[in-house]
Amino acid sequence: MASICKNSHSPTKPQPSRHGFTSKSPNDFTTVDYTVEERPFFIPIGKDGVIAALEKLDQQLRESGRTRLLSKKRPTDWTGKEVVPGQLGLINHGGSPKVLTKSGRYPGFPLRNWWARKWCGTTGLSDTVIDFQGLTVVQVSQNQAAVVSDPQNHIFVIKNSGFVAYAIEGTYDVLSIVDQTHLPNIVKDKLTGVILGSTHEVKMNSKVGGQQQKEYVVATFLNIPASNCAILQRGDDLELLGAGQSVITNPSVTLRGLFTLGENQLEMPTKDIFTRDQVPVKLTIYLKWQLTEPLKLTTHGYNTPYDALRDKTQSILTQIVAHLDYSSMVKQRTRAMDDMHEAALEYGIILKDLAVIDRQFKGEIAATMDKLTTRALQAQVEAANVDRENSNKVKQEEGALSVTRIKAQAANTQADAEAYRVIAAAKAQPRRCESRRKRKLKRHAWQLRRSWRVRIKAQADAEVIDQFAREMELRRTEVARVRAFGSKTVFVPSDAVGSQMGNAMALGMAASMGAQASTAK
Repeated sequence: MASICKNSHSPTKPQPSRHGFTSKSPNDFTTVDYTVEERPFFIPIGKDGVIAALEKLDQQLRESGRTRLLSKKRPTDWTGKEVVPGQLGLINHGGSPKVLTKSGRYPGFPLRNWWARKWCGTTGLSDTVIDFQGLTVVQVSQNQAAVVSDPQNHIFVIKNSGFVAYAIEGTYDVLSIVDQTHLPNIVKDKLTGVILGSTHEVKMNSKVGGQQQKEYVVATFLNIPASNCAILQRGDDLELLGAGQSVITNPSVTLRGLFTLGENQLEMPTKDIFTRDQVPVKLTIYLKWQLTEPLKLTTHGYNTPYDALRDKTQSILTQIVAHLDYSSMVKQRTRAMDDMHEAALEYGIILKDLAVIDRQFKGEIAATMDKLTTRALQAQVEAANVDRENSNKVKQEEGALSVTRIKAQAANTQADAEAYRVIAAAKAQPRRCESRRKRKLKRHAWQLRRSWRVRIKAQADAEVIDQFAREMELRRTEVARVRAFGSKTVFVPSDAVGSQMGNAMALGMAASMGAQASTAK
């Protein structure tokens, strides 16, 4: 018989227990102990909606010879009780329900139409629960779940669907509408504070002996986060339930516990342990673990991984410390990782780390030895301080030496640069002098050549004695002058005394030059 309805969103696959109990319940919209087809006058709401389901139920009632459910009244549009679209009209017909499914107005006459009938108002067609004169309509959305008790007090759950039903004997009671994604009771690990999941119990009131009433749990909802799981128990069988949304309606199935499959860490104080020389010591242990097989843990009777690790750790540490004396305990931090890891695997736990993070010795001997140990530790601290001071001084000297070395390197670099500049300047000075001397020589040579050409030309002109040649030279001079100043230039002759003197001097010079030339011949 199906007793668990699961809507899982986790890829974690349930593992079979040692007893072989593995859930086979389907992911249906209801968890029942017999199929819905066995319930009389019970119609699931399909894709056609509520009105189609009411019509099927009405047909079943008529075929069985009972009073029909749907009223034969016809609506008008001018007076009477109004039924708007999206609503159902409800009429009490001598204790039996009558339903108006068509919108419109229903007048109060003729009176025979209302004989033994009473108008009870309207209700929404999409209401979650409609309960009227034995007629029950339930519709729930994706995140909702309806817990229903049938006329035989059998409990079933409706998810993401609905039904219409008419109870001939007894009633269909909707005990609760549950929001599966926001269950009110948050379950946390009491030691680590990790959220393991959330639960919600639906209860039903029952009369027991006269007027006494008592509540009974009829359904348990579970919302298990990713990387978590739940352990269910039925008799001696255990079942692993993965992450997702689930509901339990079978009274023989109980929730054993919720567990996390992630890593956890905790500091655990131990009880007093006696060393080999009978010195009591109390340890503080650091534990880091991960639960991988919760079925093994619950099979051994533990409700949390911490309970199993605590007992095993206490036992193993007692055995280890009992073989050590006080001095050995002071000098070393005991690690029992190998023994603890092997022991934890028996409970489905992987031990990731185990270390002694604190120890407290007790007794007079321990107090005396603690003083000696404290003195030794103080000496070690002082020696460490001296070493640290010496190290700091060495580092300071090394730093000063490094600074001096860097400054010397900078000075050497600067001196090299200055020497290079002086050498470059010394090399450049002769080149400048040589260049200046060459320029002067070129300029002097040019001047000599120019004066020589002028002298040769003047001598050549002086040696000309032919009057026609001299006249031609004057004409060439005139042409050169015009070419130099332009053809439009007007040359004004000067008749001043100075000019006449100049002409006279020129004539005299020419006469002397001619006389010298003739003498030379």
